[in-house]
Amino acid sequence: MILDELYSELTLKTGAKMALVVMDGLGDIATPEQNFLTPLEAAHTPNLDALVRRGCAQGRMTPVAPGITPGSGPGHLGLFGYDPIEYQVGRGVIEALGLGLELKAGDVCARANFATLDAKGIVRDRRAGRIPTETCEKLCAMLSAKIKKIGDTQVIIKAGKEHRFVVVFRGKGLEGPLTDADPNREGFAIPAVKPRDPKNARQKKMAKVIADFYKAALPIIAKETPANGFLMRGIAHQPNIPVFEERYKMKPACLAVYPMYKGLAQLVGMTKVEGPQTIKEQFERYVKEYHNYDFFFIHFKYTDKAGEDGNFEAKKKYIEEFDAALPILLGKKPDVLAITGDHSTPCAMKGHSWHPQPVLLHSKISGSDKLERFTETGANLGSLGVFDAKFLMRHMQANAKAFDKYGA
Repeated sequence: MILDELYSELTLKTGAKMALVVMDGLGDIATPEQNFLTPLEAAHTPNLDALVRRGCAQGRMTPVAPGITPGSGPGHLGLFGYDPIEYQVGRGVIEALGLGLELKAGDVCARANFATLDAKGIVRDRRAGRIPTETCEKLCAMLSAKIKKIGDTQVIIKAGKEHRFVVVFRGKGLEGPLTDADPNREGFAIPAVKPRDPKNARQKKMAKVIADFYKAALPIIAKETPANGFLMRGIAHQPNIPVFEERYKMKPACLAVYPMYKGLAQLVGMTKVEGPQTIKEQFERYVKEYHNYDFFFIHFKYTDKAGEDGNFEAKKKYIEEFDAALPILLGKKPDVLAITGDHSTPCAMKGHSWHPQPVLLHSKISGSDKLERFTETGANLGSLGVFDAKFLMRHMQANAKAFDKYGA
């Protein structure tokens, strides 16, 4: 029997309230340059500390598999209880859904970044200095005005946050996934996309459409500063994924600011609760919506951004900002609360990594690991041990008494 089928057979509808609170990229590593502290260890977190002392279980989670560095998509799908190896989702699909685009069967989506290119086409800044959203909107409008179609394929361009945008290709005979038009580091040219399956004619057609799109689009923004180019990745079509509510017998809601995370939540059937822009506002909205949903996914982006910038002090500050807002959520505490990251983003690496992220789990029956703080070091000692992120939801269900007894 497949393990998910067993879990489904045992799942009970209890009416318990759960909250999964994700500090994106929370995990870090201790280095000599950081006085052998992580930002979570260095931060002043009196509210998290008090929660830990009231009784929590801690541990570390492997986001995908040992040694594999995840993108945000696999990282979050694992947190939602979906095996990120079994359910592979292109980032473009996630971003498009998060931006509110209605996708049709056969649509292929790409997640894109405006970037800075030198005179030889070498990528000098993959995020174009994190241009403001208003600049991104202007550039997307320029591209949309000039490019309506590539051959018989309709092109839909929509701006996201800061340097991010989405391109949806709509036409006959298209299919993903394709390789990325992104070297994933500075100092290299934009690579041409290729079919993941060299024998797939639909992927071959899609690769040509992308190449022709670049030929048409790059000259339009060539004189812009600093965003005179763009990168594309996660080029794929929408897959079929089991619905969260059917899987867990809970009505879920998403409180996120950035489109990608709204898209991930929407992909599994969560309701997007729009409006809140800060973690304080997100927690306030959680309190307001408490009786309308059973499960809340609350996402905080800025720890990840600081980690990608290699900014230890900023990551520490954002953790402290999160901690300062936490009493709002704890004032209407869910029956089961998990606080974690979707992956680690060590400041020393300036990017995602494979290091297991710390996780805190609190319920009336979670027990206490008798620790003083929520940190990577403390999590190493916790009773949850090191486990795959795809089992976090199962731990949460168990703490809500949402499983029937197995066997006699």
